[in-house]
Amino acid sequence: MVILYNFFIALLTIGLRLAALFHPKANAFVQGRKNLFRKLTDDFKSVSSPVVWVHCASLGEFEQGRPVIESLKSEFPQVKILLTFFSPSGYEVRKNYEHADFVCYLPLDTDKKAKKFISITNPALAIFVKYEFWHHYVKELNARNIPLISISAIFRSDQLFFHSLGEFYRNILRNFSYFFVQNDQSQRLLQSIGIQHSLRAGDTRFDRVYQIVKKAEEIPIAQRFKGNQNLFVVGSCWPEDMDVIAPFVNENRLKFILAPHEVSESSLTSIEKLLQVKSIRYSAAGTVNLDDYSVLLIDNIGMLSRLYRYGEFAYIGGAFGKGLHNILEAACYGVPIFFGNKNYEKFQEAMDLINRGGAFEVADYTDMKAKYEMLNIPESFLLACEVTRQYVEENLGATEKIMKYCRESLGLRG
Repeated sequence: MVILYNFFIALLTIGLRLAALFHPKANAFVQGRKNLFRKLTDDFKSVSSPVVWVHCASLGEFEQGRPVIESLKSEFPQVKILLTFFSPSGYEVRKNYEHADFVCYLPLDTDKKAKKFISITNPALAIFVKYEFWHHYVKELNARNIPLISISAIFRSDQLFFHSLGEFYRNILRNFSYFFVQNDQSQRLLQSIGIQHSLRAGDTRFDRVYQIVKKAEEIPIAQRFKGNQNLFVVGSCWPEDMDVIAPFVNENRLKFILAPHEVSESSLTSIEKLLQVKSIRYSAAGTVNLDDYSVLLIDNIGMLSRLYRYGEFAYIGGAFGKGLHNILEAACYGVPIFFGNKNYEKFQEAMDLINRGGAFEVADYTDMKAKYEMLNIPESFLLACEVTRQYVEENLGATEKIMKYCRESLGLRG
């Protein structure tokens, strides 16, 4: 099986080099790894402090690793953080991340490269985020007795680890020192293949998002726009979402803050054409009397997480397309959450909140209207709010559980 694995990595290497001739992302993937070992050798030759290696596939996993990185740097400033990415979409955005001492791509997983990478960087602790399970890196860390933990991990029964022919992949997991998993099912699946060293810690994103929303500043324009009226915040909506949202906006006597995923002029104009009620763009709302406007259209990027605080309800876009956007920012404010009924199943928080009655997947405008009207019953509305609020509170604290392990593993005290 190792031969097949190595063959796959070799094919991946060749495929990426060919793709690099035509695709910018593949080119970034290849070019970013050139002369990497030489640079690492220069960077690490004078490092004497303990190094913690945090590996993320891409940007989403980085957000899960971020609370742990920042807690480590805050508590142990002497520790050096090595942050690696597999994908350009993570590296290019976070290559200048201020809380990491070294940021680079992860070399592809071969025996030779894994040995060389770990020999140069010599981490005291390695932290792989969520889905990262690389045979040679894991094997080499284990051979050198370097603790390796997986955080915010989540497992499904259909993964190769739990297949009758998955012994090779199960052995990768067995070389981890500890797993911090997101849910009970993941822990049970690990136990089913004989792995007991795990803890249901939850998802570190809850800590990150909760910290952001609790420290967020007020937005005076949004505050004025809301006034004393009930308000619906629509976040990261795509054209497919607008097929549901536009008729809902046009037929309900509510106020709406609408933040499209794309804020280009063409996108904003197309949304305005769908609306039959008075709307105003955020950039034009500074000195205007907002009482007569039903929609505040957000034409900037970066304030969405702060806008949810003004809503009694939230709709999160993306599920009718490639995948649901972040619902945790809205959940932290304890509001009922709506989203499309297509691509949300891979998001644990979406599934959990649907099952508990704090979130509602909708097929179309008619479905949206019916579920909203159900929540107009005060008891139903208050219950949904409480469910969402409790769910967030129950899932806080993953970072501290992981930090406890890190303290003991590193033998450090703040």
